[in-house]
Formats: sequence, C-alpha cells, structure tokens
Amino acid sequence: MHFDAEFWVAAAFVCFVAILWKVGAFSSLIQALDHRSEQIARELDEARVLREEARQVLEDYQRKRLEAEKEASEIVETAKSEAKRISLEAEEKLDEFVRRRTELAESRIKQAEEQAATDVRNAAAEAAVKAAEVILRSSMQQHGAEFVQKGLQEVKTHLN
Repeated sequence: MHFDAEFWVAAAFVCFVAILWKVGAFSSLIQALDHRSEQIARELDEARVLREEARQVLEDYQRKRLEAEKEASEIVETAKSEAKRISLEAEEKLDEFVRRRTELAESRIKQAEEQAATDVRNAAAEAAVKAAEVILRSSMQQHGAEFVQKGLQEVKTHLN
C-alpha cells in the first residue's frame, strides 16, 4: 500500500487534533469562546440598557422642550395681554388727564369771564360815580349857595 502525501497530511492532522484534544486545547478554546460570547452578551445587554436610557433621556428632553415651548407661548400670550391691559390703562389715564385738564381750563375760562364781568361792572360803576361826581360838582357850583341858604332856613325853623 502506497500512501500518498494527502493521506499523510490527513493522518498528521488527525494526530495533531487528537493531541490537542488530549491536552485540553479544545476545552480552553471552547472556554475562551464561551467567555468571549458571554462578554459580547454582557456588552449587548449593556448596550441595550444604555440605548433604553438614551431613549428615555431623549423623551425627557423632548417633553421638556415641549413644556418649555408651551411655557414660552404662555409667557408671550401673558405679555401680550399685559401689554394690552397696560395700553388700555394708559389710554384711560390719558383720557382722564385730558378730561381733568379740559375741566380745569373751562373752570379757569369761567373764572376769567366772571372776573372780566366784575371788572367791567366795577369800571362802569366807577365811571358812573365819577360822572355823578362831575355832575354834582357842577350843579353844586351853580346851585350850591341856594341849597346852603335853604338848608340853614330849614334848620332855623326846626330849631324854633
């Protein structure tokens, strides 16, 4: 029997594998592979946990972002309503200010009119007094001596 080279390579390979088996190389290899698969499984579990945590963090941030947008929207609406309220108050205060100023101006105008009427009456009365004085003086100059004589006679008759 003639064995060719392939036979001897196969026989050597089988002997080599049997020696490795006997020495326990396969169990070490299997243990190493098992250890590696356990490590990969742990890493996959850890990756799943991290992925779940990341998903929860993302959901939290999205929820917080939506809450922040809602709050910002509420703040804007509140600011708009507050600005509108302040604008209306300012308008009312301006209207009240204008009304009070108008009343004050009308009151001052009325006082000025009354003062002017009083001044005109006083000036007219003064002019009348002066005119009466002038008239009385001129008539006293003409008829003064007669009035004095008549007055003295009346006093004499009353005294007697």
